Amino acid sequence: MTSTPAAAPGPGGPAAPGPRRLHLPAGRAADGPYAVRVTPESAGWGHSSLRILELAPGGSHTFDTGDSEWIVLPLGGGCEVGCADDFGHGTFALTGRESAFTGVSDFAYVPRDARVTVSSGGGGRFALTGARCTRRLPARHGPAAGVPVELRGSGSCSRQVNNFAAAGVFGCDRLIAVEVLTPGGNWSSFPPHKHDEDRPGEESVLEEIYYFEFSGHDGTPGLGYQRVSPSGPGRDTDVLAEVRDGDVVLIPDGWHGPSMAVPGHHMYYLNVMAGPGADRAWLIRDHPDHAWIRGTWPEQPVDPRLPFYRAPEPSR
Repeated sequence: MTSTPAAAPGPGGPAAPGPRRLHLPAGRAADGPYAVRVTPESAGWGHSSLRILELAPGGSHTFDTGDSEWIVLPLGGGCEVGCADDFGHGTFALTGRESAFTGVSDFAYVPRDARVTVSSGGGGRFALTGARCTRRLPARHGPAAGVPVELRGSGSCSRQVNNFAAAGVFGCDRLIAVEVLTPGGNWSSFPPHKHDEDRPGEESVLEEIYYFEFSGHDGTPGLGYQRVSPSGPGRDTDVLAEVRDGDVVLIPDGWHGPSMAVPGHHMYYLNVMAGPGADRAWLIRDHPDHAWIRGTWPEQPVDPRLPFYRAPEPSR
């Protein structure tokens, strides 16, 4: 069951007409060169964006950043990112990786009001995570060696978080983005949590996008499940979705979690977050019925399948 409440205008402009689609199966959000294209307008909110760009060997794509800052993150393959803006011209060679299950990737940050070209000699798949912003920061390279790899939870709640653009880790104006890898059979985004109210020092308002990929087995594709439940009056987001490779779930509000990886198939999701707050902060509130689970974690070992990998050592 997936509920699709009616769209409402967001701070960035009017939402797309018709029912608001929160679970976007692979292909539903495709647009032109993008396998996924989620904009503030299509999502019915004001800040967060995601594009998944697939390039054939030797392919390239140019786009204008407009009023948003972006991070180009290789999901599979490597690329060059060229950026031209008032700060000058710069090109960043991204080594990338075979897949999100094989290693941390380097990435490139590009500011608003710039023209960007992504090109790949070997081809690949690249995530463009974006957020509307006001400050224009310099374009720069984020090395894989600088990505903190965190093991979160324990037992069947064990997961790995690659905090490549977490608040306090990499400098952006509004954008927060991380990767989460969950071993098959485990639950992540648990206990369910939310960030849809402004509670200074306790909770921040953030729109969130989940983009999913899975490890296959003998040619069988993986799958998982994503739950989002209403968090209060006026916040009626209600989703229970079977998710597969390339699916997207939009979370304008509500308790989100768990994200469940079926046994035998590891789950990857990319989280993109941004909001209207003056501070770029990820402040969450746990669901009161399930917050107690955190107290059990010290009694259990972390899943021995983790970490899938560590960040590489810095080059000398």
